[in-house]
Amino acid sequence: MQFPFQQLNHIAHLSGNAPMVIARGGFSGIFPSSSYNAYELAVMTGSPDLHVWCDVQLTKDGVGICFPDIRLNNASNIDQVYKNKRNTYTVNGVPVEAWFSVDFTSTELASVGLTQSTFTRTDKFDGNPTIFRLEDLPILIKPPGFWLNIPHDAFFSQHNLSMRSYIISLSRRMVINYISSPEVGFLKGIVSQFRTRPTKLIFQFLGRDVVEPSTNQTYISLMKNLTFIKTFATGILVPKDYIWLLDNSLYLQSYTSLVLDAHKEGLEVFAYTFANDAFLPYNYSYDPVAECLSFIDNGLFSIDGMVSDFPVTPSATIDCFSHMGENDTVQEKTLIISSEGASGDYPGCTDKAYAKAVSDGVDILDCPVQITSDGIPFCLGSINLRNRTNAVELNFSSLTATNKELNITDGIFAYSLTWSQIQTLKPVMFSPYSSEYSLLRNPRVSRDGNFVKLSDFLAFANNASSVSGVLISIENAAYLAEKQGLGVTDAVLDALSKVGYDNQTSKKIMIKSSDSAVLSKFKSNNSDYELVYAVDEDVRDILNSTILEIKKFSHTVVISKKSVYPVNVQFLTGDTTIVPKLQAFNLSVYVQLFRNEFISQPWDFYSDPYVEINAHVNYIGVDGILTDYPATAAKFRRNRCLGYKDPPPYFAAPKAGDLVSLVAYLPPAEPPNPVLTKEDVDEPPLPPVSERHAGTNLTAPGPIQRNDQPTLVASTILIGIISMLVAALLCWV
Repeated sequence: MQFPFQQLNHIAHLSGNAPMVIARGGFSGIFPSSSYNAYELAVMTGSPDLHVWCDVQLTKDGVGICFPDIRLNNASNIDQVYKNKRNTYTVNGVPVEAWFSVDFTSTELASVGLTQSTFTRTDKFDGNPTIFRLEDLPILIKPPGFWLNIPHDAFFSQHNLSMRSYIISLSRRMVINYISSPEVGFLKGIVSQFRTRPTKLIFQFLGRDVVEPSTNQTYISLMKNLTFIKTFATGILVPKDYIWLLDNSLYLQSYTSLVLDAHKEGLEVFAYTFANDAFLPYNYSYDPVAECLSFIDNGLFSIDGMVSDFPVTPSATIDCFSHMGENDTVQEKTLIISSEGASGDYPGCTDKAYAKAVSDGVDILDCPVQITSDGIPFCLGSINLRNRTNAVELNFSSLTATNKELNITDGIFAYSLTWSQIQTLKPVMFSPYSSEYSLLRNPRVSRDGNFVKLSDFLAFANNASSVSGVLISIENAAYLAEKQGLGVTDAVLDALSKVGYDNQTSKKIMIKSSDSAVLSKFKSNNSDYELVYAVDEDVRDILNSTILEIKKFSHTVVISKKSVYPVNVQFLTGDTTIVPKLQAFNLSVYVQLFRNEFISQPWDFYSDPYVEINAHVNYIGVDGILTDYPATAAKFRRNRCLGYKDPPPYFAAPKAGDLVSLVAYLPPAEPPNPVLTKEDVDEPPLPPVSERHAGTNLTAPGPIQRNDQPTLVASTILIGIISMLVAALLCWV
């Protein structure tokens, strides 16, 4: 079925058609590049004009194969199959030791298995797909279009193999839509054969300082002579950073004039190195759709196509997300609930994180409540200050303690400091994937913003007209009451009353906790609150009797993503019936926690946060999602594909279990998640607040400005929040 691209006539690219999507080696972000499965998945999930990319290598007997690297051992198991066939050849003037296709016949290579060459991707499909001949590709796959890339014509010429003759002969047997090469000599050698044919020749630019072998010029020098390139090519293929410049800190600088200059010369412009699991510039907040949009929907120019390892993402970007306005109609009503504000962009629970969440389009603004030693409730994502502040750098190290009841070792606890001491701390951005994967969050602002008292948070949310409510999370209430003499539930009730939330109906007030006793206490105090029970473990089912018990103290249930889609080594193994089951008992269901970082998504969601959201919202039908990145969820709700009667293939939810069924071997599965029982949710009533014994708190210095003069914090927090909101609404890069 064909799915027309809509509302795209005004995109400023050369051909007048929608930008093209080219699948590099097929869907090489999931399967080994150039494998049958990779090409098949690309065609199944790609745009209607998808072109599949083949890096052409030649075998000893002159047969073309699709393989992503001239070194066969970089993406296959050839070093195991032919252990003694390693050789050293000169490639572009440099000696390279490897296994090369020129040393093998196509028959010999048919027994070689393809492997994943990128370490961040799954290796579970390695070995089974084998190298096959290029001529077989249109028979096996039948994609809408073919793009052949010829990266090493000069190398094969040195070994008495003519890539020119092979390509010309092949073009008489199959339709080739595009031929690209980084070698001027190769393109000039075939241009006369294709001038009157529909095949387009594209010159590929490599790194700026790399020398092109035919002209002995660097690629950046050749970039200055587009008129010369026009003599043998109809377009250019460039790395992304030829168009958007990056600084050394991985932030975008300005765009170049390349696209406009090339279009003026009559050259199409294609960009490559699009990959959802790459280290994207921080400006994109790990959102691959945002990156694609910056190349095709920036109000200034549009490239003519994108070469991607994850073709589903640019396909959806072009049709579903391009040219959307901030005020476009919301197509989906699922609630967007922040997680510590926009904590993917600013330190969580700060004035800046909350202002950004509001400007991003959040519905429900959240505050995970902690309480100070002097009884002030404030917003912070962890009771352990080490996780979200610079407390360890100041003179609070003597407060370090191990709390076995909270299962925290060497923590500095919020309840040990007064509010004035908390104000001396700087927030620290929480990057959940920094230690293992080096995925940092917006490091330029990693210590920006001010912490917010619950009362100021409530006042800010009340003044934000686009916010429909607040979610106040309370944990450890029993411990704080009994062991620390701090009544966090009473402090929250008092703050709600003082700010006037008890006497208004315009804002929804949600109280969330994994402790049923907390929710029961709020139910006894005010029946108008929406009480949200958080299941604090991954479960495979919830008994009917458990649900009936939950209904006694809660209106809504929050469950984890793995309670919806259980996984095994990051593959979906199926989907549970928990969500419809809870909804059948008239309980709303929210799911947590959605993040943009590709490592947070199972392989089945293609390292694309929108695919993951779509699977939960459109297929499962959840009522709300909790996210560190409200902008992504808000963009999802406005995309035009939600309004299509028949969703296009690049907007269809993947079927859980399909990918894992193709895996030849998995390690033994972990024990299944437990079933939630009535005993799991029953909690004793909250203990009375014990008498708090006076302790000794450190006296910390006040915050210091750059001129070393103390600055006032407490009375300016609310003003700061409002000013941040105004700034965020005006500009976010």
